[in-house]
Amino acid sequence: MGRHPVVPRRTRPPHGRGLRALRRRSALAGGTRPHAAHGEPHGRPADPAEGPHRGPGTRTLRGGPQLSPFRLTRILPEDATAAALRADVRHGLTADPKSLPPKWFYDAYGSELFERITELPEYYPTRAEREILADRSGEIAAALPARTLVELGSGSSEKTRYLIDALTDLHTYVPVDVSDSALRQAGRALTAERPALDVHALIADFTSGLTLPDTPGPRLLAFLGGTIGNLLPAERAGFLAGVRALLSPGDALLLGTDLVKDEDTLVRAYDDAAGVTARFNKNVLSVVNRELGADFDPDAFEHVALWDPRAEWIEMRLRSRAAQSVKVPALDLAVDFAAGEELRTEVSAKFREERVAAELAAAGLDLTHWWTDREGRFALSLSVAR
Repeated sequence: MGRHPVVPRRTRPPHGRGLRALRRRSALAGGTRPHAAHGEPHGRPADPAEGPHRGPGTRTLRGGPQLSPFRLTRILPEDATAAALRADVRHGLTADPKSLPPKWFYDAYGSELFERITELPEYYPTRAEREILADRSGEIAAALPARTLVELGSGSSEKTRYLIDALTDLHTYVPVDVSDSALRQAGRALTAERPALDVHALIADFTSGLTLPDTPGPRLLAFLGGTIGNLLPAERAGFLAGVRALLSPGDALLLGTDLVKDEDTLVRAYDDAAGVTARFNKNVLSVVNRELGADFDPDAFEHVALWDPRAEWIEMRLRSRAAQSVKVPALDLAVDFAAGEELRTEVSAKFREERVAAELAAAGLDLTHWWTDREGRFALSLSVAR
């Protein structure tokens, strides 16, 4: 898990569970996006035709220039998530084997469950990544003294504050998320705390299209939480190529990746003793029920987490306890499940340093720094655009 969901407008995802320019800023193609960081907008959504929104964090010094503008720009069409849900459910439930993308875990209840997951003793990634940021942000800033920090799937921007504090030359922070309310809340907090920081938030799904504002370089793009592991190999290649297209030579990507480790530790992280992850997994069925009128019975499915040593990823699945038929009226669809048939809801790839370096290199990014937590469970890597 590592998440930045795209959910129906009426629902609200998490902070964090995880691109191309007009030349440097155009659309990123393809990919399903997963977990890391929304919901009913707080206040009126920003209208791109009206230009940037300047929020209440904007400050003016007497006789001086305006400082710390908070701007909010909507790139994601307001009906995009509903259309994407319909397409994903139709495609996934008629495929063989059946699947649903993990981004649909996250309504308000799913977001609450994920926050609980990050606090479970079995679920180490959030703590491990925070430890690296707390210990190594100074080294990251020294390696690339960025003037612009872009964060994909920013959510609350909580972990990013370590980087913002360390980047002493930082001029602009560009958080990117699908949640209007999360971006407004984080933007207001940051502009209040850091009056000299320019915050330009983007409501966008960075896996299906993104434009970035003109900002001073060098630029550091952060993709944290291990969310890249939710992408299949071909999707990762496309995603990283899109990231590279956003960067000028000398700009950099800071990437969070969960690492390969013993099977028991990995499986327990996705199948905790308290059953929180099981409820989280089944919540995708509740989202489909509510949004599309389906009649899934979550109790008729069993949570499954398993390690695939060949692919080096964890899979979460829902196993049908008995033969059953499910109707999805909004799609005029009836779906049959055999007893024991499994519906895949998430892939979470785990990485080794050499694999990360190879995938980055194929996208035109050279790995220059590699940091892990003290137990070697999770890594942050810095790669520089050629």
